[in-house]
Amino acid sequence: MTQPPLSGPQYLKRGFSLLREPGIRLFVILPILVNVLIFGTLSYLTLDKLGQWIGQVMAWLPQWLSFLEWLLWPLAVILVLVIVMYVFSTVANLIAAPFNGLLSEKVEEMLTGEEVAGRETILQAIASFPRSIGRECHKLLYYLGFAIVTLIASFVISPLSPLLWFAMNAWMMAIEYLDYPMDNRGMAFSESRRRTGSQRATSFSFGALVMVGTMIPLLNLIIMPAAVCGGTLMWVERLKDAPAKNA
Repeated sequence: MTQPPLSGPQYLKRGFSLLREPGIRLFVILPILVNVLIFGTLSYLTLDKLGQWIGQVMAWLPQWLSFLEWLLWPLAVILVLVIVMYVFSTVANLIAAPFNGLLSEKVEEMLTGEEVAGRETILQAIASFPRSIGRECHKLLYYLGFAIVTLIASFVISPLSPLLWFAMNAWMMAIEYLDYPMDNRGMAFSESRRRTGSQRATSFSFGALVMVGTMIPLLNLIIMPAAVCGGTLMWVERLKDAPAKNA
């Protein structure tokens, strides 16, 4: 049955349902453990440092302004969440890349019944870490190119800048999570981008919902494996035989 062009969110929803499948639970746990470790460490270090900064600010202010401490802490926590969410997503994707590739491989094998020549074991996934870092660096360079264009456009049409940045990051989420099954197949990153672009509306709507999920505390700890599963589903059903187009 033909899927509607904006069915990307359905792939993420189905990705969440795949997290419970017995055959892939172990491979789901690994990215989640990486997320919890990174998120917990970043949150602890940042909040600890902020506590010191707020203490220094309050020591500098006169006593009658001590009530500002009740205002500074909520603002500081919001700032921490924004910064930590961004840094967390970037670092987590770098470190968890081999495990995400392994998860994508197992999901595709479960869906198709065909073996994928990729990272067959956890040890092989760890051994592929240098190659995975190289692939993530390709994505980062692609991101930086889009970020420069978005920054320039933000100055030209500043009222729309929040929408522009959200749209750019939504597209990058699609590029990130749809790439894993194609990387397992040994496809060049340029080919991965072209195939993603061949289903532009579906890819973007998928990435937009993933982007929203990364901004919600606790949900962002499991959004990564769900997005990998959803991206692999989309690869099997839409991108595997899709004609290449420029992304």
